[in-house]
Amino acid sequence: QVQLVESGGEWVQAGGSLRLSCAASGGAFIDYQMGWFRQAPGKEREFVAAIDLNTGAASIGDSVKGRFTISSDIVKATVYLHMNSLKPEDTAVYYCAAKAADLIATMRDTHSYRYWGLGTRVTVST
Repeated sequence: QVQLVESGGEWVQAGGSLRLSCAASGGAFIDYQMGWFRQAPGKEREFVAAIDLNTGAASIGDSVKGRFTISSDIVKATVYLHMNSLKPEDTAVYYCAAKAADLIATMRDTHSYRYWGLGTRVTVST
């Protein structure tokens, strides 16, 4: 059973930066694709970024492209979301998710992920 634990969420001023971490356990980490999604109050869960842990191929959501990047540390079984130039509209609970490796295009699909963390809250103030 794969377990995911997010950390790093906090309050930050607009224009600031944060790094979120997602520590994974219980699976063959290298065989997974892992993603970050976010959900703001009253809104649907939104794709943010994902990475194929075997190939390193990454996908970034349109609303954060140019500001957010994703990286992984296979040894630590951890995926990171690097968030720069944060805006108030980035305020949300950020979730880490994992799934068995599949087509790169499926990394943006919320419903393709089997395992989810409990989330970490990011608040960006003006």
